[in-house]
Amino acid sequence: MTLFKSLSGVALSAALFSSAFAGEITINSDHSDPVPKKAMEELIADFQKANPDVTVKWNNFDHEGYKSAIRNFLTADAPDVVAWYAGNRMEPFVKAGLFEDVTDVWTANSLEDQLKSASPSMTIDGKKWGVPYTYYQWGIYYRKDIFQSQSITPPKTWDELLAASRKLKDAGITPFTIGTKALWPTAGWFDYLDLRINGYDFHMELTSGKVPYTDPRVKAVFEKWAELVKPGYFIENHAAIDWQDAVPQLVQGKAAMYLMGNFAVATFKNGGLKEEQIGFLPFPEITAGLPVAEEAPTDTFHIPKGANNKDDAKKFLAYVASPQAQTKMNATMGQLSVNNKAEKPTDPFLEAGFDMLSKATAIAQFYDRDAQAEMAKAGMEGFQEFMVKPDKIDAILARLEKVRARVYK
Repeated sequence: MTLFKSLSGVALSAALFSSAFAGEITINSDHSDPVPKKAMEELIADFQKANPDVTVKWNNFDHEGYKSAIRNFLTADAPDVVAWYAGNRMEPFVKAGLFEDVTDVWTANSLEDQLKSASPSMTIDGKKWGVPYTYYQWGIYYRKDIFQSQSITPPKTWDELLAASRKLKDAGITPFTIGTKALWPTAGWFDYLDLRINGYDFHMELTSGKVPYTDPRVKAVFEKWAELVKPGYFIENHAAIDWQDAVPQLVQGKAAMYLMGNFAVATFKNGGLKEEQIGFLPFPEITAGLPVAEEAPTDTFHIPKGANNKDDAKKFLAYVASPQAQTKMNATMGQLSVNNKAEKPTDPFLEAGFDMLSKATAIAQFYDRDAQAEMAKAGMEGFQEFMVKPDKIDAILARLEKVRARVYK
């Protein structure tokens, strides 16, 4: 059976659970919203059917409480499996010796090929430190009907994107809508421009604090961004509105494109767009021949170093990494399986994302996951300021460098 306990932030300090014997594993996660909770319940039930000798004890936390509690239970009384995130969000726990090396799980289950796109973000010092099970794509959503009326082919390169933007602007249509009041939508632009100009490895070095923001390669990102900002290719007054408030511009045909995560499609449809009016295209190439990395926040499971039942915990990781488990779990959540052998989703936008991400050489997690919290806040404030005052590049980068030097001592 499944032993399940839902924990509020108030009870977190006392909620340190462990498995005392083989045949039982304790899982700590933050699947507290209704849909992820349902997906997790199904996953655990299916795992136990496939492994009748293993009982799962599941502690389900609220999101914010989980973030503050995870280090405590990793260092004090560790469970056998914990939910977390890939890339730079994973790195501090690896460097602190709090996550178990699970390279053997990857090797035994041929996961290097099946989880290929997420492999770099699960690898530190040549070892694997967990398994990814779900992500969702970012990309450019566009009005198919507007592109057709303007005889625009979905751009594959930066020059083609600039040409399409000029054509739209000349026709009285703003190329891009965006709402930057909450700051984070700006990070999608910064991430993709850096990934397309400098590549995944550089982007990870930058977001982990190892590269100065005054580096010429960082300035090159802003200079490329300015090619869209200065001609007025973004809607006006974006700093005063949230991302949802920018959607009507797309719905009404006043803007033609929106760089956003796939979760926005439901908002587009609720706003009045029909599915056949919406297109999806990957962020165009900038540096020719650069290996293509994509933006796809990735959720993961890990085994704490202090886990009591690592053998059965590894069975769980192997199970959740499988194409069958990921197909079912992501169908429930409406997201994408990381395993490229999983069944393709039937939703056209998820299908497009699945194809794109399965071919990616690496996956970035999003700026506010990849960078430390204080740096991410300052960075996104700088991105927003740049989009309003593009001539202040040098001052913005100098300020961000001061933050980096302090945060990553």
